[in-house]
Amino acid sequence: MRIQQPTLTESQYFLLAALLDGPLHGYGIIKATEQATDGRLRLAVGTLYGALERLERAGLVKADHEEIVDGRARRYYRLTDDGNAALQREALRMQQAAHVVIDRPRTAEA
Repeated sequence: MRIQQPTLTESQYFLLAALLDGPLHGYGIIKATEQATDGRLRLAVGTLYGALERLERAGLVKADHEEIVDGRARRYYRLTDDGNAALQREALRMQQAAHVVIDRPRTAEA
């Protein structure tokens, strides 16, 4: 019996996708998700850090490093190998789901 991996929420998916090119801090993740979705998805700060905490507990992201900017700590997060695998699985799942509709022959409307 194959164990079913849980699917990612849309926010989690784009948050992980934002980290594909390397570590980002919170504001960078917010801007990357907004850009990737043409502004459709705008992560609130509370939503972002709640999601990062859950993804970190699940082993999908990891705090990479911190730097001090204007007297405040800025934490960078990176995608883990498990996070990359989960992201790739979800992308494939969505692609397969889309093909059910996109590849369906069109019938003439009556």
